[in-house]
Amino acid sequence: MRQGVANLPLHYGAAPRWLFARMTRLARAITEIIVRDFGPEEFLSRMSDPFWFQSFGCVLGFDWHSSGLTTTLCGAVKEGIKGLEKDLDLAVAGGKGATSRRTPAELTEKSELFALDPTPYIYASRMSAKVDSAALQDGYQIYHHVFLLTGSGKWAVVQQGMNTDTRWARRYHWLGDRVSDFVNEPHSAISCDHKAIALNMVADESGSARQVSAQLAGEKPWKTIQELKRLKRLSLPEHHPVFPSDIQPDRMEKTLLKAYENPPPDFKALLMTPGVGPKTIRALAMIAELTYGAAPSFRDPVSYSFAHGGKDGFPYPINRAHYDQSIAIMERSVRAAKIGENDKSEALRRLGRWSAEQGSASPKSQIPISNQ
Repeated sequence: MRQGVANLPLHYGAAPRWLFARMTRLARAITEIIVRDFGPEEFLSRMSDPFWFQSFGCVLGFDWHSSGLTTTLCGAVKEGIKGLEKDLDLAVAGGKGATSRRTPAELTEKSELFALDPTPYIYASRMSAKVDSAALQDGYQIYHHVFLLTGSGKWAVVQQGMNTDTRWARRYHWLGDRVSDFVNEPHSAISCDHKAIALNMVADESGSARQVSAQLAGEKPWKTIQELKRLKRLSLPEHHPVFPSDIQPDRMEKTLLKAYENPPPDFKALLMTPGVGPKTIRALAMIAELTYGAAPSFRDPVSYSFAHGGKDGFPYPINRAHYDQSIAIMERSVRAAKIGENDKSEALRRLGRWSAEQGSASPKSQIPISNQ
């Protein structure tokens, strides 16, 4: 289930080096404490909550309403736990831009670290990206994709898309434990003031449109192209987020031919067909509605706290001394917890040595464990 959707103003630029270095250290300390006290699965659950995620970013001191909060926070967590993945039973793959395209290779590496088969996680990574870019067409192009994986095989995804025309970004959160069907209501939405007409092929009411679209992809390509050319001569419904000029039947022929040669059994397989993207899904959805009466949904599925200030000076500039003090407190807490664990381990070793000594003593000098 997608846990939520958040909308943020689209901002360009990067975090200052002095700030990102501090964000990395504080993110590492907070992550270690959560994992130590509640387990890595709890960290995934929190990262998949858009409100907690936003608060985490604000605690680290990034712009509370900026699209950069997503990319910088994920980068700080990934960098912060580098080298600690085995100890924390937690790993992060992917990132922004070109780094996101290395997610499958990184997932293979992280899965080997935990002795897991990477195949289902690579599939989940690609499918979640396909759903938010092609199956749900809300005007945002995915440019950031991060996959979180635990040693027990649990996963979560945080990805973000941008709309350069409106200068807004939208963040999508997924939690693997709650995914029962990638293409049927895979997300619980959060209301937001920035809604638009969206082609929502993963809505429950789009079930018939998904079925017909998959069937159309298995038809002879010339038949589907013929329907597309016929649509160019029609007055399309106003609610479709596409214009007749956007329909390029000839360019789609190669994609449809691939689908025809290996017919997809369902909509999930259609999404994963090479070459199938937003335009192909839009075209098939239009044919499904206008020719076969299988209407898709156009329902948009979309609905903070400060500790150190914000990078842009809102609500107040970051005080570096206070930030460093917070880092020192958190890191001291982590060290103290580790020392505590060492003390317990040493006490158990002493008890073990004492038990061994008692076991080698005479029966008269032994003290029954049950009476201690």
